[in-house]
Amino acid sequence: MSHASSIYLSNPGFICAAGNSSDPDAFIKNLASGNRDGIKAVVPSISGGEEAKTFYTGKIDDALLKPTGDRFDMRCLQILDFALEALLPAVLKAKNKYTAERIGVCIGSCDNGSALSFEAHKAFFNEGSFPAGYDLKAQGADYPAAYTSRKFGLKGISLAFSTACSSSASAIIKASQLIKSGLCDAVIAGGVDVASDTVLLGFDSLEAVDHGRTNPFSKNRNGINLGEGAALFVLSRDDLDETKIVLAGSGESSDASHMTAPLADGTGAQTAMQSALQDAGLTPESIDYINLHGTGTHLNDSMEAKGVELVFGKNSSVPCSSTKPMTGHTLGAAASLELTGCFYAIRRNILPVHLWDGVQDEEMPVLSLVSKDTATNPPRPVQCCMSNSFAFGGCNASLIIRKI
Repeated sequence: MSHASSIYLSNPGFICAAGNSSDPDAFIKNLASGNRDGIKAVVPSISGGEEAKTFYTGKIDDALLKPTGDRFDMRCLQILDFALEALLPAVLKAKNKYTAERIGVCIGSCDNGSALSFEAHKAFFNEGSFPAGYDLKAQGADYPAAYTSRKFGLKGISLAFSTACSSSASAIIKASQLIKSGLCDAVIAGGVDVASDTVLLGFDSLEAVDHGRTNPFSKNRNGINLGEGAALFVLSRDDLDETKIVLAGSGESSDASHMTAPLADGTGAQTAMQSALQDAGLTPESIDYINLHGTGTHLNDSMEAKGVELVFGKNSSVPCSSTKPMTGHTLGAAASLELTGCFYAIRRNILPVHLWDGVQDEEMPVLSLVSKDTATNPPRPVQCCMSNSFAFGGCNASLIIRKI
């Protein structure tokens, strides 16, 4: 990719259980050391009695969140607003250079105000009417994107994405397309999501939740730990923050084989990864690190390992890890948050460690999972990273970023 056609990434604005953009060094240290103190035991308030279950969840400290002043001041917006505040310097540079009309917004999310919905419907069933002020608009998939445009006074294209766990990857890919097409000069892109009680219990009903600590790619894996967070970048034609990091390529595919389960042979994941490499004009040997989707579920880990082997070869030596044991699975924010991990891997030459019990599943291909020693001493300089997101319904996406 020539510099003239590059899509540059600003410094990210982000918040999650493993850290936030007010102290990136702490976030990087937590990922490299495998610190998952932010993953805490939670009992959903809407469950109870003898059957109440405990969920290990990546919850954000309430003290970090502030009222937004919005009519619907829900937790999702407060999390989003934290990340947007960190983007303010890059947004101001973009507005000064391009004008508000040339700046777009692409935001991915899954859970839109379910906490408001639950409380409103509880009032309806108990009292016969919805609470005063309740409005279904707050739960529209477009609300985080619309809020972002309003906050910064932006007049460009504003789009919402909800492709489950790949939502923010879809948002970032569309943002790059808007810039390349000439419809925008810069786009705020990423995702936000909350780990609401509805989400916790919903994933538990699918038997996809590990009620202990998630253990991705182990023979003993038993599901995910959910989390909440937001991560966003300003993508632009120019290097506004002088990061020298670009979105080099992206690829998407659609399995459409099952509502929740991925295509078991890994070919859906393979297509997304190969498309990203082709888009970037790179070979598999160019990739210095892969951030795995790595949910810890039986089917996802198995198919992703197969997909990596199909693209990178048998017993590939490219370092891989899943950051979800430290952040929780942040659903619609997962792709952009994990791209943030890749961003700092390049900036600091430090890799996120892979946390697991070390028990290899003999039915899966062997991956080169990052140890704590490898995290701080990568086998070669980290200049090009791939981040995978493989969602419900076979919505697969791979992003490649690199240093120029």
